[in-house]
Amino acid sequence: MSEGHSSKAVLIAGPTASGKSALALELALNVGGVVINADSMQVYRDLRIITARPTEDEQARVPHRLYGHVDAAVNFSAGAWVADAATVLEQARAEGRLPIFVGGTGLYFKALTAGLSVVPPIPAEVRENVRARLERNGVEALHAELARRDPRAAERLNLRDRARIARALEVVEATGRSLFDWHHEGQPPLLPKHSFRAVFLAPERDELYARIDARFAAMLGAGALEEVERLGARGLDPLLPAMKAHGVPGLIRYLRGELDLEEAATIGRADTRHYAKRQFTWFRHQLPEFEWVKPVEAGGWLAAAAGRDRRP
Repeated sequence: MSEGHSSKAVLIAGPTASGKSALALELALNVGGVVINADSMQVYRDLRIITARPTEDEQARVPHRLYGHVDAAVNFSAGAWVADAATVLEQARAEGRLPIFVGGTGLYFKALTAGLSVVPPIPAEVRENVRARLERNGVEALHAELARRDPRAAERLNLRDRARIARALEVVEATGRSLFDWHHEGQPPLLPKHSFRAVFLAPERDELYARIDARFAAMLGAGALEEVERLGARGLDPLLPAMKAHGVPGLIRYLRGELDLEEAATIGRADTRHYAKRQFTWFRHQLPEFEWVKPVEAGGWLAAAAGRDRRP
C-alpha cells in the first residue's frame, strides 16, 4: 500500500441494486482496501437476505466493516453510524488499507463529508410516550401537536411521515428546541474536501427497475420470507427502522394472512422502486461532489480510482 491511503478514501453510492457492492469488492481486491457499509438497513443483524448484504464468501475475500453489527431492536441513528465509521476509518488507516465506503443512504454520506448535527439523546420515556400517542391518536393529531410546538418542523415535514413527525416532536419535548435548531450545531466531517473520491452509480431507470424486480425474486428464493418471519416473531415496535426495511412490511402482512405472497412482493418491489427514485433526487441535490457514472462505465472509473490510489 502507498502512504497515500492514509489521507484518501473512496465513496461508492447509488440506488439500490445498481451494483455498488460488486464495484467496491473489485476495488478493494485491486488495492488492498476495506469495504465499509454506508447503508442504513445493512447494519442490522436480522436483515441479511432482505437487504442483500454481501455474502459470507465476499466478506471473506476482503475485510468488510459495519455489516450486521446492530440488533433490530435498536433505533440506530446516523450519529451512531458516524461514531462507528470514525473507529473503522482510523483502523483502516492504521492498517494502511484504502477505506471504501459503499451504500445508498444519503444521510450517511452527507454526515461523512459535511458533518452532522448533534441532537442530545432522547430519554426513553419521552420516546415511548410520543409513540404511544402516535398509535393512539394517529399521525394527523401528532402533526397538529407538532405544528403548535415547532411550526417550522411541522411545515417542512410530510403530513404522512410518521417516523419524522414523531422524531421532531421527541426532540422538542426532550430539549425545548426545534430539531432544525440542532442542525446548525454539528460535528465536523470525517472526510473533509479533497480527501476522498466519490462516485454515484446511475443506471438507466428501466434497467434498474428490472434489476430490482429480479433481485427481490432472488431474495425470496434465498430465504427472505423465513428471515422476515423470524424478525416478526420478535414482536418489535413497527416504527423501528428495521421493521420498515423494503419488503419487510408487506411480507409481515402476508405472514399474518392479510395479503397473498404476490401482493406482498408487489408492495416490496414498488417500495424499492420509489426509494430508488428518492435516492437519485437526494444525491443530485444534496451531494453534488459525487461523480455520476453509468454502471457500464464503472470499470473505467474503478481503474482510474485504483491508479490514483496506487500513486505514492
